[in-house]
Amino acid sequence: MLDANIKAQLKAYLEKLQRPIELVASLDDSAKAQELRSLLDDISELSNKVTLRDDGQHALRPSFGVAEPGQVPRIHFAGIPMGHEFTSLVLALLQTGGHPPKVDAAVIEQIKALPGKFEFETFISLSCHNCPDVVQALNLMAVLNPGVTSTMIDGAMFQDVVNERRIMAVPTVFLNGAEFGQGRMTIEEIVAKLDTGAVARAADEIKAKEAFDVLVVGGGPAGASAAIYAARKGIRTGIVAERFGGQVMDTMGIENFISVKSTEGPKLVAALEQHVKEYSVDVMNLQRAVKLVPGELIEIQLENGATLKSKSVILSTGARWREMGVPGEQEYKAKGVCFCPHCDGPLFKGKRVAVIGGGNSGVEAAIDLAGIVAHVTLLEFAPELRADAVLQTKLRSLPNVTVITEALTTEVIGDGQKVSGISYKNRQTDEIKHVELEGIFVQIGLLPNSDWLKGTVELSDRGEVVIDARGQTSVPGVFAAGDCTTVPYKQIIIAMGAGATASLSAFDHLIRS
Repeated sequence: MLDANIKAQLKAYLEKLQRPIELVASLDDSAKAQELRSLLDDISELSNKVTLRDDGQHALRPSFGVAEPGQVPRIHFAGIPMGHEFTSLVLALLQTGGHPPKVDAAVIEQIKALPGKFEFETFISLSCHNCPDVVQALNLMAVLNPGVTSTMIDGAMFQDVVNERRIMAVPTVFLNGAEFGQGRMTIEEIVAKLDTGAVARAADEIKAKEAFDVLVVGGGPAGASAAIYAARKGIRTGIVAERFGGQVMDTMGIENFISVKSTEGPKLVAALEQHVKEYSVDVMNLQRAVKLVPGELIEIQLENGATLKSKSVILSTGARWREMGVPGEQEYKAKGVCFCPHCDGPLFKGKRVAVIGGGNSGVEAAIDLAGIVAHVTLLEFAPELRADAVLQTKLRSLPNVTVITEALTTEVIGDGQKVSGISYKNRQTDEIKHVELEGIFVQIGLLPNSDWLKGTVELSDRGEVVIDARGQTSVPGVFAAGDCTTVPYKQIIIAMGAGATASLSAFDHLIRS
């Protein structure tokens, strides 16, 4: 099952086990069960601290659990955790075997103190780059708290369960049989949802903080760069963000970050976060800014009721997926309306889908999906596709793709439970047409996260924060950087440079005022 290189790496990891662990297999007669048994055999042969038994009683087969010998497993993998989930498997083995996790001590204690029983089920696809974060967080919680169990379920392998639960997007998490959440969630976000007193405690801690010299709002590439440049000046620096990494966490392949030939969004974010932690930066995660109040000390008011004050502020709140804004879109979001073909594409295997948008991202999504689904209909508003010529050539060579230009999407159709079709208007004839399908992937660009700034700083007609060459906004002491601004090109490397510019400008403002 595992090649020699992976076996060698895994053997080195398993040397870190501090206590014995046991793999408990629940198998059937399927070909997938044979594959899984081969994987488990490989793992158990790599360390004398790993044993395997195949008398597991889990309802989902094939599956296996990870536990200390003699204990009932609290971590289960229903499926074969390869691809992006192989790291989840390795961490489950190590952490069950006593290897310490890389999580703040306060979070660990918070997890251990959670009362009650929490049975988590996480539906994933092996191509999803957001799913492992959720699986790994819940697995660690199961290691730390005896009241927590975590089961990863590969949606492609257990299609009957997916259909029964009406899973249309991954990761989707169920807690004690009821839907708990969708999309990427950090361990801190999960614990905050379970620990009802966490929001109030965080607000009290924030209220007690002294004023910053530079406060960065947003934790993406621009925000991280700005914070590092500010902290290196030896001034009091803070970052307040909804989630560290921002939109980059949802980015699959990055191949144009100069000096790094190829990486993935989560890996880049982990490196950014580690770099920020090398400096004295006060990182306040899971906090949403709702208002900016100018003044000698600028105030940033948060959703939890707390207020932060700073002598200067750098806005780096980034952008989010642009939505179609048509009837049915909100009702069927994550019930057929999706935004990530890498994550959710495998759930539509053998089905019909549409891709909205003919730029690079839309055409790339259509090409990707064509290898999984029965048929792809690509709808583009303009008379021609806007994607690179090489992508268009590839797209038009695919037999199961239909390209429709001058199409204005007018409505998402569904049966109350899931998407069943889409309507569009032919912009030449004004004729309304209908396409029957099961999934819609929206790929029409980004919107700046600047709604909370309306009436405070100058915004462009697109909602972008207006800045000059130094990153200065219309409000003295308030600077901005990255995808939320009027910078013409929305690229990671440009955002980082803009963050550095804004930070240096903020420092110049401080020493001159």
